[in-house]
Amino acid sequence: MEKDIILKAENISKQYRLGQVGTGTLSHDFNKWWHAIRGKENPYLKIGDTNDRSTKGTSDYVWALQDINFEVERGEVLGIIGKNGAGKSTLLKILSKVTAPTTGSIKCRGRIASLLEVGTGFHGEMTGRENVYLNGAILGMTKKEITSKINDIIEFSGCERYIDTPVKRYSSGMTVRLAFAVAAFLEPEILVIDEVLAVGDAEFQKKAIGKMQDISRQGGRTVLFVSHNMAAIENLCTRCVLLERGMIVTTGLTSDVISYYLANQNTVRTKLSEITERNGNGILFFNSGRIIGSNSDQIDNIETFSDVQIQLNYSIDLSKVILNSRIDVGINNYLGDRVAWVSSNNIVHDFDVTKGEIIFKITNLPLAPGEYTCNIFAEINNEISDWLSSVMPFTVIEKDYYGTGKLIPANQGSILLNYEIN
Repeated sequence: MEKDIILKAENISKQYRLGQVGTGTLSHDFNKWWHAIRGKENPYLKIGDTNDRSTKGTSDYVWALQDINFEVERGEVLGIIGKNGAGKSTLLKILSKVTAPTTGSIKCRGRIASLLEVGTGFHGEMTGRENVYLNGAILGMTKKEITSKINDIIEFSGCERYIDTPVKRYSSGMTVRLAFAVAAFLEPEILVIDEVLAVGDAEFQKKAIGKMQDISRQGGRTVLFVSHNMAAIENLCTRCVLLERGMIVTTGLTSDVISYYLANQNTVRTKLSEITERNGNGILFFNSGRIIGSNSDQIDNIETFSDVQIQLNYSIDLSKVILNSRIDVGINNYLGDRVAWVSSNNIVHDFDVTKGEIIFKITNLPLAPGEYTCNIFAEINNEISDWLSSVMPFTVIEKDYYGTGKLIPANQGSILLNYEIN
């Protein structure tokens, strides 16, 4: 079956000159013009550093994007993920024609509506209702078409009471609610959404994701979605693109791309004492941690329903008065969602924290195959003493758990139940 391609990016690159407003100096502009009228290549396309925000470059030019190629089918929901500064927002601005690529081209078959920043395309002095008509006109809608949908837009946004108030008096959450409603209900063929939905509250985010699913599944329209919320990406997107330093690292099924992305993050393993990003007053300080099996060996790969121990070593300032204490370990899946939790407070009311070590013994660990990390937390005298996130990573590996010769399907939850059928 022939693919119905609605959007195609070919060799897209975007170059910026650092520290300058506009294209750069007059001499550089003249040099580019002189090369162009002689039919020669832009002399600055061969210079510049890759887009690495954490290091000092050797050039005034930087490539925000380099040689981006991909296709999007009609009705597809494409997720775009990557670290801050990877080039995600720049790519969406090019696709939305907010800015032009330095090289390459975008081929599009349909109308694009974009939601890139809070209040994109809104005029602060105009009312919410007037801005609905303004945005609709920008998208090429007639006044009659907008009027037929305006009641649905207002109801979905939840801003009915303020719809005739100038949007400069709206909160950022109200503004993004109305902006999303306009973009979604005026039925563009392609809807482009950046991380802006994170401004909304939890109820609106759930509502917006549901609407995007309806747009793609029932309306046959296309959605490009950038987010750092991996759960939202996995629930919404059928396919995913991973960007790093302005280049595409991998594309494919959403679950595969997310797993690759998270597995290649710099997750801290066992040297807890070297971690600087931690909270607390420091009375108790975690030095090391490990996950050990029944034979007392440290392990990274664990089988479901096996027995394991989580061992934490710490130092403590015994010059302080210690009246009560607790130590917790939370286990999170690869999306960062909490799936299990153990606490000294559940077993011992007043744990003797002076020992410098605690071991949580877990029998029949019921986690499904996947990647997991731990959050570790200590509280002394009802105050946070030390708190570390996403440490001590481990993998639960596949196995024929139920003796049927079948492996457990992916994405069926984080917990496996030990059950029988009568």
